[in-house]
Amino acid sequence: MNARAVAAVSLCLLLFTGCRPAPAPPQTEAGTETPAAAASDTLRLLYWQAPTILNPHFSSGFKDSEASRITLEPLASFDAEGNMVLFLAAEEPTLDNGGVAADGTAVTWKLKPGLKWSDGEPFTAEDVAFTYEFLVNPEVATVNAGTYTTVKGVEAIDDTTVRITFKQPNPAWYLVFTGTEGMVLPKHMFAAYNGANGREAPANTMPVGTGPYRVTSFTPGDVIIFEANPNYRDADRLAFSRIELKGGGDATSAARAVLQTGDVDYANNLQVEAAVLKQLQAAGQGQVVTNFGSLVERIIFNFSDPNQATASGETSSVEFPHPFFSDPQVRQAIGLAIDRDTIAAQLYGPTGQPTANFLVAPSPFASKNTSYDYDPEAAAALLDRAGWVDSNGNGTRDKDGQEMEVVFQTSVNPVRQKTQEIVKQSLEQLGIGVQLKSIDASVYFSGDPSSRETLERFSADLQMFATGNTNPDPGSYMQTYTCDEIAQKANNWSKSNYARYCNPAYDALWQQAAKELDPKAREALFIKMNDLLIKDTAVLPIVHRADVSGVSNRLTGISLTPWDLTTWNIADWRRP
Repeated sequence: MNARAVAAVSLCLLLFTGCRPAPAPPQTEAGTETPAAAASDTLRLLYWQAPTILNPHFSSGFKDSEASRITLEPLASFDAEGNMVLFLAAEEPTLDNGGVAADGTAVTWKLKPGLKWSDGEPFTAEDVAFTYEFLVNPEVATVNAGTYTTVKGVEAIDDTTVRITFKQPNPAWYLVFTGTEGMVLPKHMFAAYNGANGREAPANTMPVGTGPYRVTSFTPGDVIIFEANPNYRDADRLAFSRIELKGGGDATSAARAVLQTGDVDYANNLQVEAAVLKQLQAAGQGQVVTNFGSLVERIIFNFSDPNQATASGETSSVEFPHPFFSDPQVRQAIGLAIDRDTIAAQLYGPTGQPTANFLVAPSPFASKNTSYDYDPEAAAALLDRAGWVDSNGNGTRDKDGQEMEVVFQTSVNPVRQKTQEIVKQSLEQLGIGVQLKSIDASVYFSGDPSSRETLERFSADLQMFATGNTNPDPGSYMQTYTCDEIAQKANNWSKSNYARYCNPAYDALWQQAAKELDPKAREALFIKMNDLLIKDTAVLPIVHRADVSGVSNRLTGISLTPWDLTTWNIADWRRP
C-alpha cells in the first residue's frame, strides 16, 4: 500500500455472484459472424443523468466528468486502496527519486515519452503547464480552480518533465493533476480560448484527448459516440471499437436496462431504492456493484437570501444574509427535525448508512466526536427560543413579519424526491412551510453560469446533493467551506462554496492543514474542521451512500475506486 493511503477504502459487491462468460458469437454458414455478433465490440453505456459538456473543468456534475474521462487523462490516479496508478506519468514522484522536494515545496513529474493526442499531435509537458494556466485564469472561471490554489507555478522543463512549485510546503502535492480534477487539456485546442471565451472552445464538446477512446459525435443531453483511439499508447489491447453512451431517462429505467433486460452493458449512478435494485437483479442479467467511498448525501443551507437581489440583479448574494438560517438555533432545529435513520433504512438499505459527518473517508479522517439526533420536540423548543412562533395562526411560524417558508431543491431522482417528502413532512409538522423543487440533473449539475437553476446559483433556501473528496487527501474537499470559495457573480459562480458560509475559524484550520507536514497532526486538523462544521450546523450530512453501478454479466474488468470516475480504467473493460 502506498504511504499516502491512510486507510483502505472498502469496495463491495452487493449480491454479486460473479460474471458469467458470454456465449460464443453465432456463425453464419460461411463461418463469418452474424451482424449481431459483429456489433459485439460495441460497448453500451447508459447514464440517466445525461452529459451536456465534455470539459470536466467546466462542470460540477460527475455525469460530465464521467464521459470526459473516457478520452481525457490525468498524470496519475489512485486505486481503491490509495495506491498511485500512472496514466500520463512515467513514474511516481518520491523523495528517493528526487521527484518530491525535501522541503515539500515542489514536485517533478516525468511523463511517458512518445504520447500523442487523439488528433495525432504530440503530448508534452507544455500541455500540463498550459492546463494549469487555463484552470486558474479567473476569466476562464473553471470549477476546479480551487484545487490549484496551493500552486505557485508549473514549468515545462523539457518535453517529458514538468515541475510544479507550491506557495508553501505542501503535504498534499499529489492533489493536483491527479484523479477526477486532474485531467489534462491539449494546449493546441484551448490556447485561443484561454479567457472569457473559454466555454466557446469547440473541444468542450468534441474533446481531443490521450485516452483510449475518442469522441466522433456528441449530442448534448442525448448520445455520445466514441471510437477506439488509434493514437492511444496501448491501442492494440482495447476490447471495443465503438462505445455508445446514451443519456437521459431515469435511474430506475437505467437499472432495468442492465439488470433485467440486458439491453446495455453498464449503467451509472443507480440511486434507486434498495428493494427495487434487488428485485431487478433477480432477473439475472447483471449485478449491482457498490463502491463505498466518500459520497455523502447532504442538505445545505443557503446562508444568503435567495429572495433579495443586488443592484446588478444578483440573488443569493453575500450582501443579504438569510432571514432565518443566519441564526444557528434555526439550523440546529432543522437538523433535529430530520429523520436520518428512516431515510437510510427505507430508501438506501445496504447502499447507505446515516451519518453526522461531512468527511467520511478515508476512515482515519472520519470523526468519532459527532452524533445526530431526531428530536422534533427539541427542535420546536429551539425555534420557540429563537422567537419563531405562529403568531397569526396560519400554521407557519413567523417573526417580525417574516414567514418561515423555504424552497427545498434537488435533482430529479426517485430517491431524492422521496427524501424531500420525508423532510417536508417533518418540517411542516414543526411549523415550517416547505415548497419542493426538483430540477433535471443535466441542468442542476451543469455548472452553466447563465442558468439560475444550477446548484452553484442556489436560488432556493435548502438544497440536496451528494459529493465527497475525490482524492485520498481531503484538502481540496474541505476547502469547499472556506470564505474564498464562495460562489458568486464576481467569479461567475464557478467556486464550490454554494452555501455562502464564511467562518474565519474554519479558514484558519484549513490554512494550517494546507501546510502541516506531520500526517497525524494533519489528520487531527481535518477532524477539527469536520467537527466545527457539524457543531455550527453549517451543513446537514444525511447518508453516507455508496456509488452504485449496474454491470452486465457480459462485462468484466470493472474496478471502481472512490478516487476517480467509474470510467477511469475503461481501457481494461472486456466482454469475454
